[in-house]
Amino acid sequence: MKRYERFAEQIAELIRSGVLAPGEKVPSVRHASRTYGVSPSTVFQAYYLLEDRGLISARARSGYFVREHAQRPLHEPDIGPRQAHTTEVDVSELVFSVLDSIKDPLTVPFGSAFPSPHLFPLPRLARSMSQALRELSPHAVVADMTAGNPDLRRQIALRYMVSGVRLALDELVISNGALEALNLCLQTVTAPGDLVAIEAPAFYATLQVLERLKLKAVEIPMHPREGIDLDSLADSLQRLPVKACWFMSGLQNPLGASMSDDKKRALYELLQRHQVPLIEDDVYAELHYGPSPAKPVKSFDRDGLVMHCGSFSKSLAPGYRVGWVAGGRYAERIQRLKLMTTLSPSVPAQAAIADYLQHGGYDRHLRKLRYALETQQGAMLASAARHFPAETRVTRPLGGYFLWFEFPERVDSLHLFQLALAQGISLAPGPIFSATRRFQNCARLNHGYPWDAQSERAMETLGRILATF
Repeated sequence: MKRYERFAEQIAELIRSGVLAPGEKVPSVRHASRTYGVSPSTVFQAYYLLEDRGLISARARSGYFVREHAQRPLHEPDIGPRQAHTTEVDVSELVFSVLDSIKDPLTVPFGSAFPSPHLFPLPRLARSMSQALRELSPHAVVADMTAGNPDLRRQIALRYMVSGVRLALDELVISNGALEALNLCLQTVTAPGDLVAIEAPAFYATLQVLERLKLKAVEIPMHPREGIDLDSLADSLQRLPVKACWFMSGLQNPLGASMSDDKKRALYELLQRHQVPLIEDDVYAELHYGPSPAKPVKSFDRDGLVMHCGSFSKSLAPGYRVGWVAGGRYAERIQRLKLMTTLSPSVPAQAAIADYLQHGGYDRHLRKLRYALETQQGAMLASAARHFPAETRVTRPLGGYFLWFEFPERVDSLHLFQLALAQGISLAPGPIFSATRRFQNCARLNHGYPWDAQSERAMETLGRILATF
């Protein structure tokens, strides 16, 4: 990273953390040069970069100011603390009806679960696939079907080291995407009828997995920025025979909430006292906007209680279906269960991603991807403030590509979904993220596609529809 890029990242972090508030003036070029010990030309280059990213704007004869994402900024959702709910899970029909309706490529994909495929280096991955297949030995075709491609496992272990986690290679199990890893973890530590603590709201696939395995959900309320309510979780663990927790400690889907390191440590210690395993779903870990990734709860794990699941589907190769789990004390049982079910993910896909991680410039790609997603988030926030009702609330995640909107209570998001779809716009209505069909006036919108005139028109249309409620 060049010097001006490092300085730009310092200023961006001050903006993200709220130290520099919307509308506030950033340090003058002269002041920044003296304070940070960089040349005026470095400051100018950094400010030009921040301007391109939509974080600051220049005012004639006044300097640079933090951009107002809105003249009328939208407030954070007020989910509020609620007692945990225990319930049977029955959401699949609702989820499938939503997913089936957004397959049309002409539909504006605010309801999609993936960022734009154009943000991924697919041609470079294709070259890695070709190279890997030429070098793949006949022995490896069979041997890599069990433990997984050894080069890929080493590359994943090296990336864990960056976030402060040291892993033995035999703890890593390569899977068919993160969803298989999460399924295997859950099957390893539960039986039908068991209670599993999940987030509220939770990613709808979590609810579908629990429904398929005939498990009961204990919904733990979430703070829109700070994540799981630990007091509510502690109460549930004290009162109920919870067999496992399935949480996203960073960039949670759908809220985008991220727990602090102190809170992650406290979560681990709470679970460790009760000896309740944690399935840590961390598929968005690489999509942070800041300069370095956050530590996972796995980094505090002293006795193998945490099963940490990741994937390349959201950051590099969505169609390759390559994920993994660092299984802790459960790794061998997860591996055996995998051999009894799907046996192995695609050996060529594993080899291709291993080659790309070694030679393709993954970190360079991630910097471009994060830049695009952060810029697009700013565009959606600004557009929502222009077009949505004044009472609308919205999250401001420090990574990923989702925003969670809380509309006025009179809005029925399932009805909103149908009305929007008739106008060629998809969204993900709030009830699909809850086992108890809560969040009727909420929706998740995806800003993972390049922002253009069509995106702006779609937000304006949604605003007009919301005004009819």
